[in-house]
Amino acid sequence: MTAPATIFSARRIVTMDPGRPTATAVAVAGDRITAVGSVEALRGAGVVDDRFADAVLLPGLIDQHLHPVLGATTLMTDVIATEDWELPGRRCPAADTEREYRARLADAERALDDPGAWLISWGYHRLWHGSLDRTVLDGISRTRPIAVWQRSCHEWFLNSAAVDVLGITADGMSGHGPASDMVDVEAGHWWESGMNLLLPRLAPHFMPPDRVAAGLRQMVAYLRANGVTAFNEPGIMWDVEPWQLYLDVLGAADTPLLSTFLVDARSQADAGMDPADAVADAERQVARASTGKVRLLPKQVKLFADGAIISQLMQMRDPYLDDAGQPDPCHHGEWMMQPEVFRSFAAAYWNTNWQLHVHVNGDAALDLVLDTVEECMARHPRTDHRTVIVHFANSTEEQVDRIARVGAIVSANPYYPVGFADRYAAHGLGAARADAMVRSASVLRRGIPLSFHSDLPMGPAAPLTLAWCAVNRRTPSGRVAGPEQRISVHDALRAVTVEAAYSWRMEDDLGSISVGKLATFTVLGEDPYAVNPERLNEIPVLGTVYEGRWFPNGG
Repeated sequence: MTAPATIFSARRIVTMDPGRPTATAVAVAGDRITAVGSVEALRGAGVVDDRFADAVLLPGLIDQHLHPVLGATTLMTDVIATEDWELPGRRCPAADTEREYRARLADAERALDDPGAWLISWGYHRLWHGSLDRTVLDGISRTRPIAVWQRSCHEWFLNSAAVDVLGITADGMSGHGPASDMVDVEAGHWWESGMNLLLPRLAPHFMPPDRVAAGLRQMVAYLRANGVTAFNEPGIMWDVEPWQLYLDVLGAADTPLLSTFLVDARSQADAGMDPADAVADAERQVARASTGKVRLLPKQVKLFADGAIISQLMQMRDPYLDDAGQPDPCHHGEWMMQPEVFRSFAAAYWNTNWQLHVHVNGDAALDLVLDTVEECMARHPRTDHRTVIVHFANSTEEQVDRIARVGAIVSANPYYPVGFADRYAAHGLGAARADAMVRSASVLRRGIPLSFHSDLPMGPAAPLTLAWCAVNRRTPSGRVAGPEQRISVHDALRAVTVEAAYSWRMEDDLGSISVGKLATFTVLGEDPYAVNPERLNEIPVLGTVYEGRWFPNGG
């Protein structure tokens, strides 16, 4: 016999369903929602469960884009970053100055008992922590291997001991095309595509299986504490990502998360694959892992345009500025896929009706992306292609118009202006460009679907905090960066629920509390529509209901 439905009552249920925006009860049978309404109207449909009677239910919160292998590895290192990180069981305070950063790094080195153990730290940024190179790290230790992972995860710095242990030479790093131009062995510095020449040697030291497994468990606890019920890794790299560990940890019965992945076109390009062969290879990848709680999404692919915003390696139309506010001829962006390679892979996937998710940070790179979509549309017209502009750091109003015209959608990182506008106004971008980062209000004014992501560890994987960033845009100095780009609480919550699901073509299962969808909810101790918007990130997350099962925080 079919078990009777459970009717969860709540102080308020925010459904994100325009047909019934709010309710006070939801009926669940198995893993699906069978009815939404009031307790009185649903009482005859099953057994009433009042455990959430004083709580507020939202559709399960979604982090549209994060990197589990990066979250698992960076946050297990000695974290010395530009902001505080509150992690399960420990707090990693920010380092605000060069002196503080170097002192913390030296303290971390002295704390290691084994003289041969690697010191690996994540979170360094020049604008906070001063210049870094092999010589500076040799000053920390000339005998212990040291590897510093830049805050963006797009750069590494090594000391001489690490270079020697890995057997790296300048000759060995040369002759590899554009990647070799992004390596400076003498300085102990690798960035963007140059990292592809370093990581095969370095990976065994910073991501051994036991460390990654512990990091994944920490990440699951962190996501649960923040009410996340689903995330996407946009671009799996099979050579370095621990798929079996993902199945064991993320796929465990007591992990209340849906973990989805996309094919990574950059890996195909870096391996020298012909674009004509890429789609067939991608189909084989999806077939390898197409079902279950940990799976690849069908016919969705990740491409990369320019470099990381946090490294200030995005491709910009106008020059970067030096510290005096003058054009800096020595500072320029990088391409993660060279433009001709990007265009050819985008066309190959477009012509076979795959959905493109494109990493892009600079306005010059956004020109490349939009030009490419227009060219593809002219040659092979498509409806509902949902090309996702990912990160969306720097743009112009004219480019937002173009995004609307070509039918693309946006998944932005609203942490950028909060975390970086103050420093970028003074270094690199100038105030006007820094404050205009992530034009959320402009996107919504054009009717463009807008979702948010953390890009963990680029920002906190805490959807309520991401919503708070978009609503307030308040920087550490206390000012508001680009007040005209602030959005409403409702629009910000849509960006971490229904719009995020839409960006993955999963709106039939996730994103709203509607009949027939999965019974996945985030349970809050306060109403996000009733609190002061400045407190949106302080609302307690009591737990989650994942496909009908209750997972309390702390339980």
